[in-house]
Amino acid sequence: MSESTTRRLTVAQALVRFLSVQYTERDGVRRRLIAGTWGIFGHGNVAGIGQALLEAGEAAMPYHQGRNEQAMVHAAVGYARQLDRLSAQAVTTSIGPGATNLVTGAALATINRLPVLLLPGDYFATRPADPLLQQLEHPVEADVSVNDTLRPVSRYFDRVTRPEALIPAALNAMRVLADPAETGAVTLALPQDVQAQAYDWPEEFFADRVWRVRRPVPDPAELAEAVRVIRSAARPLIVAGGGVHHSEAEEALRALVDTTGIPVASTQAGKGSLRHDHPADLGGIGHTGTAVCDDIARTADLVIGVGTRYSDFTTASGTLFQHPDVRFVNLNITAFDSHKLAARTVVGDARAALEALGAALGGHRVDGAYEAEYRAGKDAWGRVVDAACRADDDSAVPTQTQLLGALDAVVGDEDVVINAAGSLPGDLHKLWRARSRRQYHLEYGYSCMGYEIPAAIGVQQAAPGVPVWALVGDGTYLMMPTEIVTAVQEGLPVNLVLVQNHGYASIGGLSESVGGERFGTAYRHRAADGTFRGAPLPVDLAANAASLGMDVLRAKTVRELREALATARASDRPTCVYVETDPAATAPGAEAWWDVPVAEVSTREAATEARERYERDAAARRRHL
Repeated sequence: MSESTTRRLTVAQALVRFLSVQYTERDGVRRRLIAGTWGIFGHGNVAGIGQALLEAGEAAMPYHQGRNEQAMVHAAVGYARQLDRLSAQAVTTSIGPGATNLVTGAALATINRLPVLLLPGDYFATRPADPLLQQLEHPVEADVSVNDTLRPVSRYFDRVTRPEALIPAALNAMRVLADPAETGAVTLALPQDVQAQAYDWPEEFFADRVWRVRRPVPDPAELAEAVRVIRSAARPLIVAGGGVHHSEAEEALRALVDTTGIPVASTQAGKGSLRHDHPADLGGIGHTGTAVCDDIARTADLVIGVGTRYSDFTTASGTLFQHPDVRFVNLNITAFDSHKLAARTVVGDARAALEALGAALGGHRVDGAYEAEYRAGKDAWGRVVDAACRADDDSAVPTQTQLLGALDAVVGDEDVVINAAGSLPGDLHKLWRARSRRQYHLEYGYSCMGYEIPAAIGVQQAAPGVPVWALVGDGTYLMMPTEIVTAVQEGLPVNLVLVQNHGYASIGGLSESVGGERFGTAYRHRAADGTFRGAPLPVDLAANAASLGMDVLRAKTVRELREALATARASDRPTCVYVETDPAATAPGAEAWWDVPVAEVSTREAATEARERYERDAAARRRHL
């Protein structure tokens, strides 16, 4: 090639330059595909990607400094989810522990079908010294490194062992990140010597490139079959999953429901697909679902899944859909998910498929008695929510459901509430009244403790000026509080609601229900018998949050909690509202089963009784064929 058609850069410099000119476009709106790079530097990336980011500058590739590699991935995932998967971020790490710390975040991204680009450093491709600091030696597979742990949790993986190999690897990485049916974690492992090698790159590699995010329409035959089945159903139910949000299909869903009267149940990822006050919104479905929703699901003769993976929480481990002739129609961007539960498939974009379905159903509506039935059930459940969240005594210690009621009274339609693990997801799925499409941000594909705080940072980056709330218990907080420092450094006014209940409250309750007797779930001193049943540990998590730079508001009563939440929302600084809740169980119980196997034999009475309950519940499981 002539000198005028090439540019001499290192591999790292070329990659950063390439990433800076990649774009997505959907419905005529263009966004940067890789809007920034998170990084923690070590010997595996400091002189490669680190130097390249420095040379490129903030305008070309903004750099975000993290404190934990897993947390950086969570922040990038929160960012991508808030922007409907149309813009993502990259994460660069050194080799060794920095790279393996990415694995949990990568699994979360891929399970939730959310894009993130991972750029871990790797061993020397040229092997001048072997082994390196932090290199794994495998006695019979010399080309294996710890980065191979990212293969099963990545939608695309490549190790760039020569400069020219970057071109196809980078293009394939962008293809997967921008593909709504393929997206997830994408890994380009970068040997540290290759990062620093120079090469004459074709100028075409650095030209602006637009990756159009398609909206595939459904096959006419599949659509016609779906219409036929829906018209023949007496008790249809729509299950709205995260694909509704990713496709921006909320208005199409509402239009279909307004026309047909078909009620809507929501998974954790799909909650907010309809506003809570829409007469056809029945709330959450499955193990953590509402009574009205699960009652309708048990008697539904047709289940229409839209953008859902049908996790065990949604199906109540295969026990929820009990109508003897129940059938399924699944609208999904992936054939893999469309075929679940032996469904009739409608493979396509959720919005395009819902619009096509609505047009084809022309004039069809469910029976008025069915509408009256589910609306009455919805009204009854609304009274249950009111009772659980209401606090009649302002001077009392708040329960967890009263905390949710207080937060509901403070937030606006635009606020984003983030949670992932513990007892809060169940309470939120049952009780939270979602007012907008992005307000309810539950990561329940991987339900990863530690997700909430870094994800709040990512959401805040994606939506400046929008109030963002991370709800965490003490167990989750202790997993990953480190990114509080990042929020303080970046001046991001994220709000942290820190609930102290002295242990793993959710798993404690589960343990008790399955005969585990809450073993190992409390944060307490050892008692005389060696068990953890002594006094609560004298930790002060509010002081810890303050030491990391947050403003901290301590609330001991319902009144103080309301005041603290309002103060936090009005603040322009990262703010923590710390509350120790009353452990009284005020949330409605589970309306459907979840399969957690119980010991088949045991010398302890609690486990024996739990096994008897388990066998009764498991007998209701169905295989939908």
